[in-house]
Amino acid sequence: MTSILILNGPNLNLLGTRQPEVYGATTLEDIEQMCASAAARLQLEVTCAQSNHEGNLIDLIHAAKGTYAGIVLNAGAYTHTSIALMDAIASVELPVIEVHLSNIHARESFRHHSYIAPVALGQICGLGAQGYVLALEALAQRLSPS
Repeated sequence: MTSILILNGPNLNLLGTRQPEVYGATTLEDIEQMCASAAARLQLEVTCAQSNHEGNLIDLIHAAKGTYAGIVLNAGAYTHTSIALMDAIASVELPVIEVHLSNIHARESFRHHSYIAPVALGQICGLGAQGYVLALEALAQRLSPS
């Protein structure tokens, strides 16, 4: 079965309580359950991980090569600051879909730039937790033999 890594960055462990007017009331655990249900429907296996530390995220991306067929990544604020994450994604040569709960392009101007986007297969933002499910569907379609 095809395995996908769902990777969440800093502060996403606080979902449900952190700025619910921006990020909603859905918790990270809720999102992980949604992803597990969607994965079962799509005949995928998912592993979920979250870290507030850039180096840990990089290590998880490096370890994904040869283990996972793709990555769904919400890098949180590191999206806008981390060349190191961009380089890690480029180095593993796996399809990555960048996900954001809020519409980063409708927020503060510093959030409009993504270092992840140039090395990602695509970006989904502004659709809340449903963005993770859409990312899994896109990866399933991309990875399925035609």
